[in-house]
This record gives sequence, structure tokens and C-alpha cells, in this order.
Amino acid sequence: MTTQTYTLFMLLKTTRQWLDQEPKTRFAFIKEKVNPILEAHPTVSMRFFDTESYTARISDIVVWKTSDLVAYQGVIKGLRDTIFWDHYFEVLEIIPAVEDGYAAYYAMTPLTGGAQAG
Repeated sequence: MTTQTYTLFMLLKTTRQWLDQEPKTRFAFIKEKVNPILEAHPTVSMRFFDTESYTARISDIVVWKTSDLVAYQGVIKGLRDTIFWDHYFEVLEIIPAVEDGYAAYYAMTPLTGGAQAG
């Protein structure tokens, strides 16, 4: 049986409280408060994308990947226990997804295209 990998897109909007912090202070917060949460759940990976130059609705997108939804839930609960959630960032939406889920359902080869296609 193949392990299912989940991708979850978290749409964020920075708050004035975050933007008013010096960059050194922001990075220190991530290092001191967020990194330990991530380190406690090594089966969850995080990528952070900056979007405020391209859309006014959201400022950032966090892309989470995991095959362990319980660990992912631990990350989210950990973040909610800090001022990351609703103080520095508004979590506007979380969109769960399964890459190529349609192809797996129909037992077909996934559609690919572009420079990264294999």
C-alpha cells in the first residue's frame, strides 16, 4: 500500500503588528517559536511563499507537505498557541490537496507538462 502525501496550502495575511517589527525581530520569533514546533514534527515540511507584490488579498502562502495528518495537526495546534496565529498573521484559508489524486483514482498516468515534466 502506498503512503498518501498531502499538500496543504495556508493563505496568510500579515498584520500591522508583524510588519512593524524589525526584520531581526521577525526572524528571531520564527527561530525561537516556530522552528521548535516544526522540529517536533519532522514528518511535516514547510515552504513559505511571498505574494504581497502580486495580490492584495493575501501576503503569503505556506505550503505544508506530510503523509502524517496527526503530525500536521500538531504543527497547526502549536502555531495556534503562539502569536503567529491571529496576531502576526491572519490565517485566511487552508486548502488541502492531493497531488495527482485524479490519476490515482483512475489508475492512470498523471498529466504532466512544462519544463519540470518528467
